[in-house]
Amino acid sequence: MYTSLFPRDLFADLSRLQHELQQGADRSPSIRGRGRSGYPALNVGSTASSVEVYAFVPGVKPEAVEVTLDRGVLAISGERADHKPAQSDKAQLHTDERFAGRFRRVVNLPDDIDPASVSASCRDGVLHVSIQRRAATQPRRITVQ
Repeated sequence: MYTSLFPRDLFADLSRLQHELQQGADRSPSIRGRGRSGYPALNVGSTASSVEVYAFVPGVKPEAVEVTLDRGVLAISGERADHKPAQSDKAQLHTDERFAGRFRRVVNLPDDIDPASVSASCRDGVLHVSIQRRAATQPRRITVQ
């Protein structure tokens, strides 16, 4: 019987390997730069008055997510339940791309945030964390006389 020396989809395996190597080489995510990918996916942006963080957590109940802010570091952690189909003699799982288990993402925030003005809400699998900036650091227009 003939056996192949190469995996069935060599390019998919090489792409996955490249992605895993890149994840290990990238630094932790920061508001000032591009970070490594992970779960949950994050969008981080800012306005003149706030820093906005969106974490995409489909299938995770809001009570299973913990958001903490400590010394300018925002941490989002929790657990996503595993929903794999039952294994049997007739069915086999060939691909398992859905993340399940504990997760934690950390974002370094700028120095001008107000730790007392943080709000978080979760709707339709999207966690939105809004951190207000200190009023003293907000830009303002000064009238010239």
